[in-house]
Amino acid sequence: MGKKLYIAEKPSVAQEFARVLKISGKRQDGYLESEDAVVTWCVGHLVTMSYPDAYDPALKRWDMATLPFIPGTWKYEVIDGVKKQFRTVSALLNRKDVDVIYVCTDSGREGEYIYRLVAQEAHVKDKETRRVWIDSQTEEEILRGIREAKDISAYDALADSAYLRAKEDYLMGINFSRVLTLKFRDTVSRAVSESGRGGKGAAGAGPKRSVISVGRVMTCVLGMVVRREREIRAFVPSKFYRVVGTFSREGRGLEAEWKAVKGSKYFESPLLYKDNGFRRREDAERLVRELGQDPPMQAEVRSIERKTEKKGAPLLFNLAELQNECAKRFKISPDETLNIVQELYEKKLVTYPRTDARVLSSAVAKEIGKNLFGLAKV
Repeated sequence: MGKKLYIAEKPSVAQEFARVLKISGKRQDGYLESEDAVVTWCVGHLVTMSYPDAYDPALKRWDMATLPFIPGTWKYEVIDGVKKQFRTVSALLNRKDVDVIYVCTDSGREGEYIYRLVAQEAHVKDKETRRVWIDSQTEEEILRGIREAKDISAYDALADSAYLRAKEDYLMGINFSRVLTLKFRDTVSRAVSESGRGGKGAAGAGPKRSVISVGRVMTCVLGMVVRREREIRAFVPSKFYRVVGTFSREGRGLEAEWKAVKGSKYFESPLLYKDNGFRRREDAERLVRELGQDPPMQAEVRSIERKTEKKGAPLLFNLAELQNECAKRFKISPDETLNIVQELYEKKLVTYPRTDARVLSSAVAKEIGKNLFGLAKV
């Protein structure tokens, strides 16, 4: 009987699978092995798309005459820094004593793409391959995922989507980066150079070459950042003046704010900035004098309302909301937030971060009772 090979996306996840499956064999260089199973891992991406000069060395030089660059057949290559682990994984995938491969990369488009590229470059053939699709790393969920693993062909559409997205990113990045750099780099270089010199030219100081990077997501986000920055720089702060009074009755204090209501003297007056504030301090002070004239005006409580509101609990964080909150509260970057939450996920302290979902899966929900019961003992 042949062995089962489990391939995860990261070493920490592979170790968790090994623990759940009770694979206690000696750790080898890049994998764990027992009598009937092997667990190995990628380290994120092992394979990437080749740059244009891999198709033709002449394409290393950026030239408008060679654009657009659209390959007829796509080329891929192993990333330099992880060649050793790729050789390990490739050898395991093609071992004769391995008859079933369980793909345990992250359940999503990127995880699917990572394995498909490895299998493609390792030239895996005639191996039964099953996809483990889980949404948490609890023991129960891992065992369920393996038990219910489907043939990997069930996820071919997801793989096609991943390949298409990668090709779209590649074509946009390679072609638009080159076109815009060739067309505008001198203009950008001069602007950057002049900005660095305070706008004053310097004899013999030519502008350095600039590269304009373009990306499907990067350029859109950069555009939003630039628009927002322009709004901030163009913002002109406006002061306005409110009138607030302190009242007391039967020993109880109350602070109230003046507001112009329909039928009152200042309703829709051009002197107002808003219905509760004046554009000029002098006008606000004039109102204070009017209210305090002899005899002073009396305040009247016309109604008191008390009500109980029921507010639903906020939805759970998804990655984008978590990054926004951490940026506001802790002043840390989105990348740093992702790294932290990824580490917490690998330690099973949070659910899978790379998703838009803001609710818990049924599998994770089952763990809540256990966790609360455990916390109650602390």
